[in-house]
Amino acid sequence: MGSGIATVLILSSYSVFLKEVDENFLLAGIDRVKANLQSLVKKGKISQEKLDRSLSFLKGVLNYESFRDVDLVIEAVIENIPLKQQIFGDLEKFCPQHCIFASNTSTIDLNLISERTKSHNRIVGAHFFSPAHIMPLLELVRTEKTSPQVIVDLLDLGKKIKKIPVVVGNCTGFAVNRMFFPYLQTAMLLVERGADVYQIDRAITKFGMPMGPFRMVDLVGFGVAIATGIQFVESYSERSYKSMLIPLLQEDSRAGETTQKGFYTYDNEHKASPDPEIKKYINKARSISGVTVDSEVSLSLSLSLSLSLSLSLSRVHPS
Repeated sequence: MGSGIATVLILSSYSVFLKEVDENFLLAGIDRVKANLQSLVKKGKISQEKLDRSLSFLKGVLNYESFRDVDLVIEAVIENIPLKQQIFGDLEKFCPQHCIFASNTSTIDLNLISERTKSHNRIVGAHFFSPAHIMPLLELVRTEKTSPQVIVDLLDLGKKIKKIPVVVGNCTGFAVNRMFFPYLQTAMLLVERGADVYQIDRAITKFGMPMGPFRMVDLVGFGVAIATGIQFVESYSERSYKSMLIPLLQEDSRAGETTQKGFYTYDNEHKASPDPEIKKYINKARSISGVTVDSEVSLSLSLSLSLSLSLSLSRVHPS
């Protein structure tokens, strides 16, 4: 995600320091930025000259010394609260007083992230969506203490980097993931009670969504889905469905599109294909949940999905 955000910024001629923990990670991050730009050249969206110019705005670093004069830091590490707290505490030691501290967290309450700092008025969420250099939405999350000027500055930045910035309040999941997790959990509940993974995805895409919930979670990656899902369940336990399906898949080295195996299998061109092996993981998840499915329940769910889709489509496209 960090390389995607860096790509967005340098494309708009912002100078960027890409910080990593060691040389190998740093070189890998820079290579991902280059790959992002090369993909845009291949698609005819930018020229080779634009690629070269954009790369001139990027510099890789291994410490915070270069951060002493920066105006904005966007933290984009994994969804780990202690790690994010440590980073924000370190930033406070190096960055100037006016520097905005933004987190790309997709789910974690910003008040938890900022517990080890005293700079609460300049802490904000800047949640980009994957892939960051392509997806247009930018979720700006304000806490009760975030300065209005910080929000104004990020709204201005969002427009300049050609994103659609939307300001939301602070809570676990913010706006987008508070909608997404019940959506995904409902899909898991249906599957464990007899519905077919691929039928659900087909119904959702026929309704008009770009992809179904299972294809989407493959794209996002299971590591992110589990880490953010834990936060959601802890905060909203009374309205969460706890399925072990995704953890079971990840335990078997299926982590989504990046590993070419998730709910689907993927070829080298990222084309998704249904995988019959998914049934054994579903059966195991059902066993853990104590769910028994008979053929009548499965048929009823299938008919309900088809009927719901037909009714929904008739409302959207009346004859």
